[in-house]
Amino acid sequence: MSGAALGLEIVVVFFLALFLLHRYGDFRKQQRMVLFGTLLAWYLCFLIVFILPLDVTTTIYRQCKLDHEKHAAIATVGPLPSNQTTANSTVPPTVSVPKPCYQPWSYVPDGVMPVFWRVVYWTSQCLTWLLLPFMQSYARSGGFSIGGKVKTALIENAIYYGTYLLIFGSLLIYVAVHPEWHLSWYELQTIGITAANTWGLFLLVLLLGYGLVEIPRSYWNASRRGHLLVKTYFKAAKLMTEKADAEENLEDVMEEVRKVSETIKYNHQLRKYIDTILRKCPVVYQEKMGRNMDDYEDFDDKQNTYPTEKNLVKLHKQVIYTVQRHNRTRVQWQMLLQQAVHLEDVARNESSAAHQFSHSFPSTEPPGWVSRYLYTPTVEWYWECLLKQWFYRLLSVVLTLFSVSVVWSECTFFSTRPVLSLFAVFIQLAERDYNYLYIEMACFLTIFFLCTCVYSTVFRIRVFNYYYFASHHQTDAYSLQFSGMLFCRLTPPLCLNFLGLIHMDKAISQQQKLQTAYTSIMGSMKVLSFIANGFYIYYPMLIVILCIATYFSLGTRCLNLMGFQQFMGDNELTSDLIDEGKELIRREKRKRQRTEDGENRRREWKERYGNQRDDYSARNRSTNSEMKETSYSDTVAPVPNNRQAKYSRAGSRSERDSVELLQDAEPLDFNADTLTDDPLDANSTRYTTSVPHQPAGGRYLSMSSSRSRIFDDV
Repeated sequence: MSGAALGLEIVVVFFLALFLLHRYGDFRKQQRMVLFGTLLAWYLCFLIVFILPLDVTTTIYRQCKLDHEKHAAIATVGPLPSNQTTANSTVPPTVSVPKPCYQPWSYVPDGVMPVFWRVVYWTSQCLTWLLLPFMQSYARSGGFSIGGKVKTALIENAIYYGTYLLIFGSLLIYVAVHPEWHLSWYELQTIGITAANTWGLFLLVLLLGYGLVEIPRSYWNASRRGHLLVKTYFKAAKLMTEKADAEENLEDVMEEVRKVSETIKYNHQLRKYIDTILRKCPVVYQEKMGRNMDDYEDFDDKQNTYPTEKNLVKLHKQVIYTVQRHNRTRVQWQMLLQQAVHLEDVARNESSAAHQFSHSFPSTEPPGWVSRYLYTPTVEWYWECLLKQWFYRLLSVVLTLFSVSVVWSECTFFSTRPVLSLFAVFIQLAERDYNYLYIEMACFLTIFFLCTCVYSTVFRIRVFNYYYFASHHQTDAYSLQFSGMLFCRLTPPLCLNFLGLIHMDKAISQQQKLQTAYTSIMGSMKVLSFIANGFYIYYPMLIVILCIATYFSLGTRCLNLMGFQQFMGDNELTSDLIDEGKELIRREKRKRQRTEDGENRRREWKERYGNQRDDYSARNRSTNSEMKETSYSDTVAPVPNNRQAKYSRAGSRSERDSVELLQDAEPLDFNADTLTDDPLDANSTRYTTSVPHQPAGGRYLSMSSSRSRIFDDV
């Protein structure tokens, strides 16, 4: 099993990062470099989270072997004095015999972890400080060529990269003017790592203080269906306002694109840029703009004022942003509508005496074997109406205990005698018995909870639609890469902080023990002792203040006072938005109900008149074949009197109309996408060419169209 656990986790973590990227990103539309950069950033950060417990157990095993070596060295010092001779004369009585060492099932061979951490850490730091900022500007640029996008990205990041050079140059000058300082490359590297971790820890405490309170509270509120439904109404009102604003902005931008497209015709040198912009527009607008284009005439009007390439670059960037925002709000509205309908169904089914869950809009697809045998309507009723709320409450209590433990440990982890950090106590108790599985599970659950509190806060951050993280493939390239940058900057200090909580960091525990391979990569903090002994110890205590502020929703109240509408239960504006959202959901439900009623009527018409349609089509096919035979026999042979009398009516239009009124009317086919002039089905349109006296635009089209319009508003 040596190294097998490491290889397995490397593969599993890759698919986990790929799954999350597929949920939030769009593999078909977004650039490959954007997807690759985001996937690599997430993958490296998740590797640190999943592999660090293996590093902890491997370090404990190495420490055990080192203790045995020390014990063996003491035992071979020499014979003891006679007054201190015991039954075992080779072991001094003051030295305790350590327990036998058991190799963990996930043991990683020596020398592998330092190389692994070095590759993972420095790759993630190059991504977050150098490559991802450049790729952000490149993906957001409206340039029409690779060179243009690279130029825009370099200009936008000139200040960003210039700040790095200024800090590094100032450090070198400071070292040069102080001869007593002789900093080696290792110490400069440690200073850089410390600076990056300090910046990450500063942001980490802010995000962690919010997540430790908000995540347990969100599950508790989820168990309160009335509260959750009211909040959904509030979100619906806000989202509808954003959706309307996105549609209005899209209309304005498309109008500007139309004007530019009509100004710059096909023979102009800037036309290729217009075609690139048009390909980014929705298909509906592309068709509207294409109807007015005349590519067969040379429009060379010298009086026209053409836009410059710089203006087209700005327009291209604006089109990309507005189209993505419009698509995101549209998908979010559909998902929010489904959530509101489901919550209303749950509230309606709570009083059901039959204990059978019924949906307002049942699925038209046939149920699968899970819905048919396992998740039946009875099981669904007990889960949605009875068990789910209690499960969420229990989960909220467990997460609350975790949050309290984290806050207590963050405030006391610097105390080594006595050990006050709860996580350090649990790990040290398991270390005495070498219970490696328990150690790994405890480490993983703790790190996973900390990462969940931090990452979920990153997912919830929203900065004026400039950075917005949305599921169902609606996150833009800029937001994806921004999240990758934050993950790479937050994960290393988070894991280093966790090692301090369990007293596995020598700079904090001040114990002469082996340090993990991850801590050895971070370097010794003695170079910057004021940060190691001051900032790293006392700054995490601010998490108490942040948790209190989050519990009383001080941030939400401040945003509400500044004009940003937030969900506040005792606010008049909140009540108005709740009523507005409730009316919007009710209106959408009525619209959806009318659509489903129309679909049901279409199916009923099809089932009722399907056989008559087939009989009518067969009769018309036979009639058309007889008419062809008649037209041919008129030129080669005499026609019998009965057949001639039968088809002589077709020569007069008024007589033919009176006969058609007596025939069976064609049933309406509401499933047809288009209506044809021929009363037969689409496959029989070839017969019209063999009957030259039959009109091409007959009454069947107008009759079918008028009949179908009867149900348009239903």
